[in-house]
Amino acid sequence: MGYQHAHSQQIVHRISRVIGHLEAIRGMVEADRDCSEVLTQIAAVKAAVNSIGRAVLKEHISHCIVDAVQSGDEQAIAELNAALDRFMK
Repeated sequence: MGYQHAHSQQIVHRISRVIGHLEAIRGMVEADRDCSEVLTQIAAVKAAVNSIGRAVLKEHISHCIVDAVQSGDEQAIAELNAALDRFMK
C-alpha cells in the first residue's frame, strides 16, 4: 500500500524541516560548536522523527488498516505488526 493520504503534504513538510535541522547540525559540527549544544539539537531531531513516525502510523491505521480489516486482508495486518516492531526498536 502506498502512502498518499490526506496529511501527506503535512508529513512531507515536517520531513523537510527535519532535513533542514540536520543540515544545521552538520554546520554546528563543522564549526566545532559545543558538544552539548549539538547533542541537544540531535535530541530535537530524534523527537521530531519519532513524531513523524507516529503521524504516519496514525494515518496508516486510520486508512489502510481499516480498509484491510473490512476486506479481510490478513497480510496488511502482518505487515503492520512487522512495521511496528521496526518502529518501536
